[in-house]
Amino acid sequence: MQDQLPVLPSDGETIAELRELYRAAESRAARLRLLSVSARELAEATSISLDASVDRCAQRLAFFVGCRGGKVLHCATPLVETQSLGPDTIPIKAPGGQSAPIAWLIIDGFKGLDGIRDEEDRDVFRMELDLIGLTIDRITKERERAGLVAKLQEREKTLGKLLDQIFTAQEEERRRVSHELHDGVAQTATALVRILESPGAGNNGGEGAINPAEVARSLVSELRRVIAGLRPTLLDDLGLVPALQALAESLEDEGYEVSQILTRSDLRLSPLVETAVFRVAQEAVTNIRKHAGGPCDVTVQALFDTDPLILRIEDCGAGPSEETRKAGALAGNNVGIEVMKERMAAIGGSLEWGAGPECGVYVEARFPAQV
Repeated sequence: MQDQLPVLPSDGETIAELRELYRAAESRAARLRLLSVSARELAEATSISLDASVDRCAQRLAFFVGCRGGKVLHCATPLVETQSLGPDTIPIKAPGGQSAPIAWLIIDGFKGLDGIRDEEDRDVFRMELDLIGLTIDRITKERERAGLVAKLQEREKTLGKLLDQIFTAQEEERRRVSHELHDGVAQTATALVRILESPGAGNNGGEGAINPAEVARSLVSELRRVIAGLRPTLLDDLGLVPALQALAESLEDEGYEVSQILTRSDLRLSPLVETAVFRVAQEAVTNIRKHAGGPCDVTVQALFDTDPLILRIEDCGAGPSEETRKAGALAGNNVGIEVMKERMAAIGGSLEWGAGPECGVYVEARFPAQV
């Protein structure tokens, strides 16, 4: 029995197979070229070049599927909110794919992934979307980090200025107390010592004689005044509202017309809150003395039956100068305002200040009852 020879393909069949192999090789090369070019460009993308890079990737992807052109719209783009998303719009998601789209790929005339017949082409299309999504997510996080770092640096700069100014304020306060003690208490105490050491100290009945008890009482009054300037005993003994009332009355003693609107005089807050709010009020009153231009109408409001609690001190004086307004616009340039804001922030509150509706300046602090 003769062996049968294998049937060899005809020349036409061989050429057709070679053509198929060539087309397949060309397709694979095109896929690899698309992925490599896009991966290299997207890896080098920065916050500045992101939009141009992803748009070029979208254009190449459109040519890959046989369409005229494409572009990428970020979800933050206003057009995305109003545009009706059709079948030619493909969502781009961040790595993981569980979140909402972070951008949209729009290819003119594209009918969706189902319109791509070759499975390998569909896989490449998906990988290209993943590359774009990964890059947009990376740049978005870099921008967020850069924003946070900038805020932190600005915060540190402001705190540095505040720290320097607080040290200066402490030295000024010590100097003030030193002058108070020297000019008042020390001189009164010296006078008392001289009276007691004088030859007639034991005989106080003579006409025109100085009574040591009166001098001692004056000395005690001076000491109490200095102590009250450091921390009023009313704040510890009776609470915030009586301390604010005493602060307002000190303005009245200097010729200011003060209107007091104080609620919940029996309210006691934590020592931290009471101290912070009183220091804000004290600074506001000090600013009135410095900048109002003399005695004027002042309103002190302590609205402690609201949520949050509100302290508002307003004067009808000269108001802030143009230099003060400009300085106040720059963080850290106005130590009084910045310190008041820091005090409120420390107890979870906030502070606003500015020119009054008609004249003068207002300071308004809002803060919670509990910290």
